[in-house]
Amino acid sequence: MRKILSVLTICLLSACASQSTQPTSEMEDRTMGGGSGGMGTQDGMGSGGFAMSPLRDPSNILSQRSVYFDFDSYTIRNQYRELVLAHAKYLRDNSNARVLLQGNTDERGSREYNLALGQRRADSVKNAMLLSGASDHQIEAVSLGEEKPRAVGHDESSWIENRRADILYQGEY
Repeated sequence: MRKILSVLTICLLSACASQSTQPTSEMEDRTMGGGSGGMGTQDGMGSGGFAMSPLRDPSNILSQRSVYFDFDSYTIRNQYRELVLAHAKYLRDNSNARVLLQGNTDERGSREYNLALGQRRADSVKNAMLLSGASDHQIEAVSLGEEKPRAVGHDESSWIENRRADILYQGEY
């Protein structure tokens, strides 16, 4: 909400203060979420850039992108079912949207075991999305195993952060 108000304020002030009311492309990149890694109009941003994408709105469940798992498990916890269902509904309602599901593990276990467990975690989220209306062609599930930890410690709190499946939309990977 603050971002929208900031953009509106900048637009109003620039319209009053200068003769040129068109923002530069650099300013558009900073204020409207464009530039490197941005998704532009592909994620629901209006052509004017004022509509907040539900994928980026921190008050929207779709801005949450990680599903965490218990040790040595690929069963989606009850607390993450609503999150997975929300992303599935978004995919169902936006047929051009694509996601990459990245399954991750903590450092314990062999490399081969962790790659297999990461794949089962990503597949578990994919299957739940498919059962909730998303299309198979919209979802790719891969395993990163222990290769891309979110937390680098060697303790339980770090391992908890690393046992997850991340949901990345096209343009974010």
